[in-house]
Amino acid sequence: MICEGLLVRGPSGPLVVPLGFSVVLPCYVDEPLPMEGLEVEWRKTDSTTLVHLLIYAEAQQQNYHDRANFFTDQIQHGNFSLRLDNLTAEDEGFYKCKVYTEQNAGETFVEIKVADYLLVSGLDESISASVGEDVTLNCSVDSHIPPEHIEEVSWRKTNGNIIILVFEKNKTLPADEQYKDRADFFTTEIPKGNFSQTEEGQN
Repeated sequence: MICEGLLVRGPSGPLVVPLGFSVVLPCYVDEPLPMEGLEVEWRKTDSTTLVHLLIYAEAQQQNYHDRANFFTDQIQHGNFSLRLDNLTAEDEGFYKCKVYTEQNAGETFVEIKVADYLLVSGLDESISASVGEDVTLNCSVDSHIPPEHIEEVSWRKTNGNIIILVFEKNKTLPADEQYKDRADFFTTEIPKGNFSQTEEGQN
């Protein structure tokens, strides 16, 4: 007979993760458990279905093939955390980690929330240039997002809201007349998430 008396620990709150990133779902016990008879099961549950997807060491649901993995060298130390790679929108929800030994069992829950924003980065400092010099303005977005899935990237001059450059529907579109033939993306870098623009100087 198995008693539900095993204390299994998890995170204190939801894990907020951007699409395409990796996330570790914590699940562990304070003391190592005997390996004989040990079984660890990860299940994804939702409000309408008790078991939506099943993920564990020997039997893995197809949606998680090559994406969900234990830290196998840590299992003997009581760490049953799961690494989930290339997060998708369908991965959002609650996960249950249940640990069985020959005498005890215990469980913990982990919630994944998919971040509904993009991580965009640029330079943290201003750029100085003389009149007539060319400049490069840096801007990069999460590289896991294919360009065809990005609705729009635009460069605008904040004073006057002048549109300098637009990337939309996987194409570069014409912008304000004064920047025509002067501003452009590095098109070969766009698939890597690099939307930096080069701007030719004007005398």
